[in-house]
Amino acid sequence: MGKLQSKIGFRTSKYRAEGSPEEMGPAGAVHQHGPVHAGAVTCVAALQPDLCVSGGGDKAVAVCSWRSGAALRRFIGHEREVTKVTSAPDSNRVFSASRDRTVMMWELHGTSGPRQHFPGHELVVTGLAVSPDGSQLCTGSRDNTVCKWDTETGKCLGRAAISRNLVTHLCWVPGAPYVIQTSEDKTVRLWDSRALQVAHTFPTKRHIQTCCDVSQDGRYCLSSSSGSAGEGGEATLWDLRQARNQLREYRGHFQTTTSCVFLPRGPALPPTVATSSYDSTVKVWDRDTGGRG
Repeated sequence: MGKLQSKIGFRTSKYRAEGSPEEMGPAGAVHQHGPVHAGAVTCVAALQPDLCVSGGGDKAVAVCSWRSGAALRRFIGHEREVTKVTSAPDSNRVFSASRDRTVMMWELHGTSGPRQHFPGHELVVTGLAVSPDGSQLCTGSRDNTVCKWDTETGKCLGRAAISRNLVTHLCWVPGAPYVIQTSEDKTVRLWDSRALQVAHTFPTKRHIQTCCDVSQDGRYCLSSSSGSAGEGGEATLWDLRQARNQLREYRGHFQTTTSCVFLPRGPALPPTVATSSYDSTVKVWDRDTGGRG
């Protein structure tokens, strides 16, 4: 990260297990706040430029400020651990999925109760993706199904089942009617949300696919793999255009890579992606060369 640090003038911090920093960046760069959840935080997502939403083992969904760390809203309604959270683009709506097999929609400036329910899955819900216009929601579950919903009425608009398709993550392609899905069957699928049919299946990987993300221009997709003892654990860059080929792999994690994301591109910086792993590391990669920053 030497080149990046020299450009932005910031030193990273290394944390001990108890959370105290060994080395800090500029004065005031690190803030500590009281816990928002009573227990493990299981998922987090950006809501607005200065807000984030998180879910926890305490069954709660919390909206917090990035700047102050303060919890602005706390929603209670699920009966079991929250597994996924996401938000509708350019809106104040938050969606949460849970081990109680339900999905709920909350309004940031609404009542404390859920604005809409989306019941119907038979097992834990493990994937959430909202359409670019916020009118539709896709959900995936370990029950091998993907469902499409009307966010206003809560009506199920479609349901598709594929044997052994234990969904791990869903991501809507910006500006397109397509949804990317990863699965425990080691497959990445591209769904056409209009008919809720698989439009393309990428070549099967050697390990479970744990997470996916799509670039803001809709040209590329990332997926991450499970692994252990240095086997697997890679992230893969896929072409979403007509060829739909595997472009490259990012290797360097020693255990399961749990998440992958395209990072916003800064001035004079190459396009980058980030991955996190059970090996206790987060790595940043040059998207086009596969080199680590």
